[in-house]
Formats: sequence, C-alpha cells, structure tokens
Amino acid sequence: MKVQLKEWTRKGEPWVWLNAGAVALSTVMVLGLLWLIAVRGLSHFWPHEVIEAEYVGPDGSSQRIIGQVADEEIITAQQLRDAGQTVPEGVEVVRRLLVKVGNRDTLGFDFRWVDETSLHDQRAPTDLFVAERDEWGNFYGRLVRVFEQDKVVAEGEGAWEALQARIKRARALHDKIYAIEKTDIGSVNYAMERLRLKQRRLELEGRDTPEALADIAAERAALEKRFAAMQDELKVLYGEIGRDSFEAEIMTGQVVKVPLAKVVRVFRPNAMSLTEKVGFYFSKLWEFVSDDPREANTEGGIFPAIYGTVLMVLLMSVLVTPFGVVAAVYLREYAHQGALTRTIRIAVNNLAGVPSIVYGVFGLGFFIYFIGAHIDEALYPEALPSPTFGTPGLLWASLTLAILTLPVVIVATEEGLARIPRSVREGSLALGATKFETLWRVVLPMASPAMMTGVILAIARAAGEVAPLMLVGVVKLAPSLPLDGNYPYLHLDQKFMHMGFHIYDVGFQSPNVEAARPLVYATALLLVLVIALLNLSAVYIRNRLRERYKALEM
Repeated sequence: MKVQLKEWTRKGEPWVWLNAGAVALSTVMVLGLLWLIAVRGLSHFWPHEVIEAEYVGPDGSSQRIIGQVADEEIITAQQLRDAGQTVPEGVEVVRRLLVKVGNRDTLGFDFRWVDETSLHDQRAPTDLFVAERDEWGNFYGRLVRVFEQDKVVAEGEGAWEALQARIKRARALHDKIYAIEKTDIGSVNYAMERLRLKQRRLELEGRDTPEALADIAAERAALEKRFAAMQDELKVLYGEIGRDSFEAEIMTGQVVKVPLAKVVRVFRPNAMSLTEKVGFYFSKLWEFVSDDPREANTEGGIFPAIYGTVLMVLLMSVLVTPFGVVAAVYLREYAHQGALTRTIRIAVNNLAGVPSIVYGVFGLGFFIYFIGAHIDEALYPEALPSPTFGTPGLLWASLTLAILTLPVVIVATEEGLARIPRSVREGSLALGATKFETLWRVVLPMASPAMMTGVILAIARAAGEVAPLMLVGVVKLAPSLPLDGNYPYLHLDQKFMHMGFHIYDVGFQSPNVEAARPLVYATALLLVLVIALLNLSAVYIRNRLRERYKALEM
C-alpha cells in the first residue's frame, strides 16, 4: 500500500487532482456569484404583489400598511426583547420584512422594516395599484377618482379604465416634449454656441467684417425663430399634459391628488394574470436597457451608461492596438537583443502591475492639464477661458485606459511573434521579399491571433475599470450622448457615463440605498454580459484568423 501511494505521489497525480479541485471550486464560486447577482437584480423587475395589513407597534398602537415586500431577514426573538419589543412566548426566531411603502412625498420614507408577528389580517386586495413616477418614487394606494382640469370624469369602478387611457395620452405627450427638449432644442442650442464661437474667432483673427457679422446675425435670427416656435409648441404641450390628474387613498387614509404629467405607468399586480406579469417583466427589462435614468439614477434605465462603456472600449481598442503592435514588433524584430531591450521588457511587465488610479492621475496631469490645455490654446482660443479639451472627456479616458492596457497587448503580440518559425521568415526572404514585406505580408498576419488575444485581455480589464475614469471623463449623469447627429458627430471632448462608475454611484452615493440596491445587482450583471459580449466578439475574430493561418503555422 505504501509503495502504491509513493508511486502515485511520484507521478504527480495528487497535484493534478488538487488543481482540478481548485478549478472546480473556482468555477462553482464564480457561477454562484453570477447566480446571486442575477437573482437579486432580475427579480427587481417582477411585479410583486402589494400587501395590505394591520401593523401593531410595540406600544400597542395599530396602523395600516400598504406596500411590496422588498427583502426579509431572520432575527432571534431575544434580539427583539432586548430592544424592548414584546414577542409571544415560545417564539425563537422572527422574520422581519422590508416593506416598500412608497409615497415618499407624503410619508417621508420609502421603506419600513416590520416584524411578521406584528402584522395582522394580511391580504392582497386586487384594487390596490402601483404608480411609477418620475419623482418621489412609487405611489401605492386605492384609486378614488380621475380629474380633467379639476373636473371629475370618472370614479368608482370605471375610474381604472379612464386612468389607463389618460396615462397613455400623457406618456405620448411626455415623449413629444422629451424629443423637442433633448433633440430639437439641443440641436438649436448647439448651433447657437457654434455661431458664438465662430463670431469670437473672427474677432480674434481680425476678420469680423460687416458682411461676415451680417451672415452670422442672419443665421442666429433663423435659429432664434426656430427656438421660439419650439417654445410655443412646448407651452401648448405642457398645458395639455398638465390637464389630467387622479386622487387615491394611501395607507394613512389620506386622499392624495397626483398629476399624470409625472406618472410613468400604473398597474395592479394583484389583479394581473401570469401572462400579463411576464409581459410586464420584459417591458421593464427593455426599459432598463433602453431608457435614460431618473430619480437620482435609482429608477429608469441605464442606456447612456451602456453606450458610453461600449464606445469608450471600442475607442480604447482602436488606440491601443497599433501602439502595442508597433512596440512589440520593434522589440522582437528590429531592436538589438541586449541589456537595454531586456530592461525595456522588464519595465513593460512592471507597468502591468501599476495601480490603475496612478494611470488616472497621469492622464489628468499629462493629457488634460498639459496636452489638452495646449490644444485649447492652439485650436480653440475662441472658447477660452472655458476649456474644450483641457477638461476630462471621452478622448482622454480612452487614451488613459489605452496606456493602462498597453503592456498586455505588447506582451501578447511579442509572444505571438516569437512562436512564428524562423523558416517562414527565411523562406520569404529567399523568394526576394524585403524584411518589411516579410513582416507586413507574412509575419503579422500569422501573429494576428496573438494580437487579438492581447486585445481581448485589454478589453476585459478596461471595461471594468472605474478609478482612473473618475479623474479623466466619467460623470454621474451626462445630458447627451458623445455620438449624436450634431457635427462633428463624435464629440471626443464630451464627458460620458460608464457602467462601472454607475454601479459605484448608485451603490454608495445614492440618497436612497434600499431603492438603489436591486439596480446595483442588475447593472453589475449587465456589465458582465457587456464585457462577455465584447470578449466573445474578439474571440470569434481571433478564431477566424487562427483557422485562416493554421496551415502556415504547420
């Protein structure tokens, strides 16, 4: 037995099993983490039932509670007794419920912890409804009547159908207002600012002739006319959208009037069928990935953050790939393989271990305060003292992350070049090709899978970085996308939103932590999916290149 055990150990099989167990454990932990994030995040969009119950407090007072159960925890009865609360004899543990009661504008809070033993006569009436609003979070209550210009148009059983129809009308008007304010008026304001800068440049260059100023004045007058027409249209739309409202009874018994202009949707989860709940669930998911955020980023969607993340990663990849490939080609193909080259390789490897915040400080000092300030002085003097490129923006964020991921691309590309047989180079040279032609037509195409490996690793790291972006371009809320229909279309000087920073902001800077927590999980899951999609796209390109040049490697 000892001989067999010794032979088994000598062959190294225990280490094989140990490594296999470590890999299996790591896989289970990663899958478990993803499962936790998915369950906590995706369950937030399901239309949970609205409960109504009588809550008896420690002092014996009774109060009605209406809301949705958002979370729960188990505590011991002794903890409650130590806190001065009365717990029935024989009860060892108590389930505490976190109830989302909403109506923050009236109650002053969104959530409330209650002990399950303190809830009596718990039920889920079908007439309770939820109203999602642009401000003050959810509204919970019973619909009483619907108004049009302070005139009752429906109440009782018919009020719900009337409310649904008027909600659709109000949202259609809201979409028109949003399109005018963000797109049309935004374009006019952008054009007005460009005219102002154009006039200022003419003044600085001494070319502000009466003819040139007259042309600018004519363009400005046309824009002001368009702006005035839009303002008149907005005035009419705001008057129409502010026409309707409804009254509802909340859990305190108070009847509250709510304008429909601020309501996103209304629904009765207790009266919905399974099919209706599934449809509602996917509509909420689509809203999450396609709409702008609202209510301090704790409601609505995260489309600007997705857009900014993907655009920054693509721009970073375009910047880092040529620099990394050129550096690797020089070190492997042209540089003398001596002490200096070895020192450079050691420095490149060490750069990969530098904390990312250091790159952020470097980007802030070198790119923004030095290069950006000089660009403003040379190319945008008319905008000074307001900076154009001398302030954090998309370009500097992409460049900073390109430098951060540059060592990864250099190392991966150099390893790919080293694996190409020397005979391939010699055969090309023997056929009369120059060294550059050999490198361009033979070596680099064969090393392209290794280059893509470096790009994949760069994407995986850059997409999740947050610390350097906080210094060089990312913001809590960007008013417009960095890529739009206004010339020059791609605004490299503009600040942008990022999913990683959005997670940090919502999770740690939100004034309403309980409301933000599910969105943290949902955004984290979506960030993982976006990174996986970017990586899979790069992997697909790498595999295609590998299959294309496999015969040459053999």
